[in-house]
Amino acid sequence: MNTITRIAIFGSGNGTNAQRIAEYFASDSGVEITTIVSNKKDAYILQRAKNLGIPCTCFSRKDFLETDNVLNYLKERNIDYVVLAGFLWLVPQNLLAAFPSRIINIHPALLPKYGGKGMYGEHVHEAVIANGETQSGITIHFVDEHYDKGTNIFQATCEVLPDDTPESLAQKIHKLEYEHFPRVIEQVVKQNKL
Repeated sequence: MNTITRIAIFGSGNGTNAQRIAEYFASDSGVEITTIVSNKKDAYILQRAKNLGIPCTCFSRKDFLETDNVLNYLKERNIDYVVLAGFLWLVPQNLLAAFPSRIINIHPALLPKYGGKGMYGEHVHEAVIANGETQSGITIHFVDEHYDKGTNIFQATCEVLPDDTPESLAQKIHKLEYEHFPRVIEQVVKQNKL
């Protein structure tokens, strides 16, 4: 049994959630953000990792989908959990098998609505508004072999007002993400101590 739970964060973009998570656990001696990983070498998440002093790496689609390179990278670092924070690729079977119920994702809508391939960021908020929803929110869930279909862990809601734009709704969603994602990760990893 590990005394420290080691987390790898995967992201494809700006990395604001990754930074919040890293800052949340910075003073927790039982949880370590061991590495931040991206599939885009120009993603700002990698710069955030460097600013935070967290080792980071980038990998190609081929490395991720057709080899065990990413899995081996995680194993070498004794990773216990993988957290997807704005990571846009479907997780391959080799990682799902190595981390059963230990890959956690956040989605910017109330699943099962507005999930699936292509439903990320502004696309989700545009669809929510276009369909006249009065409520949206976040869903934190375990990852399986399908986009946004894994078992839900936690949801939080916000009101969608008639004058909301995708940008204003995104701000509400980000607030929920920052407030809840690190805390829910903490609950999962501490309840399921390996």
